Amino acid sequence: MSRLPRRRSWLLLAAAAVALLSLLPPAANYARRYAFAEALQFTVFATVVPALLALGAPGRLPGLRRLVRGGVDRPGPAGSGFARGAVILLAFMGTVVAWRLPVSVDALATRPGLAVAEMVTLAAAGTALWLELVEAPPLLPRLPRPLRAVFAAVAMWTIWILAYILGFSQAVWFRAYQHPPGLSPVADQELATAVMWAVPALCLAPVVFVTALTWLKDTEDPDEALRALVRGDRRRAGRWPRPPRGWNTHSA
Repeated sequence: MSRLPRRRSWLLLAAAAVALLSLLPPAANYARRYAFAEALQFTVFATVVPALLALGAPGRLPGLRRLVRGGVDRPGPAGSGFARGAVILLAFMGTVVAWRLPVSVDALATRPGLAVAEMVTLAAAGTALWLELVEAPPLLPRLPRPLRAVFAAVAMWTIWILAYILGFSQAVWFRAYQHPPGLSPVADQELATAVMWAVPALCLAPVVFVTALTWLKDTEDPDEALRALVRGDRRRAGRWPRPPRGWNTHSA
């Protein structure tokens, strides 16, 4: 086994370990007592676990192969993946917003099993998005690099806007959480805001900058060159071979 597949296997194991540690005590107990701990659990499910799955699992998990079949694993015309990518981005944004509504966050504090549903839905939506943003051989995103940077920034800003609204609000959004005497509900929400800013930035900001800088550095999009090469090979494969030079020349 080569070094790269081994590293990708470790990423897959890391995703499983991070998800389990977030669902089991003591992390799960803290997530039901403090809003900032629940925010950490949320951002891990929405960004960290999907990133590790997308980078470590393609070609190994049949479910992910079916998820991307007909999409990022087969080169296509430029721009053909925009509609698909936009739908996936909107689905991710909707899932993120749904799990940050006050009624949803309060329910997570009172119903321990609901965190499993949160993890499954956020990990599924996030992994689908990450497969549109990063190159994880043998999968190749159809989105060109500028759009990948834009989509990653939009996903990151979706969580940041929710954190901004929470952090600048003086009202108590989540009433199901218990707080010790030294930590007020507003302070707990401010800590949750910091977590929701930091974790998405660590995961998605590098995708934005690396993708944008790579595109600016290259005079030609290598993804499009690869697609053109594949299309050219297919065209040539469907043609009869050209006759040798002089084949149709009449002899004297």
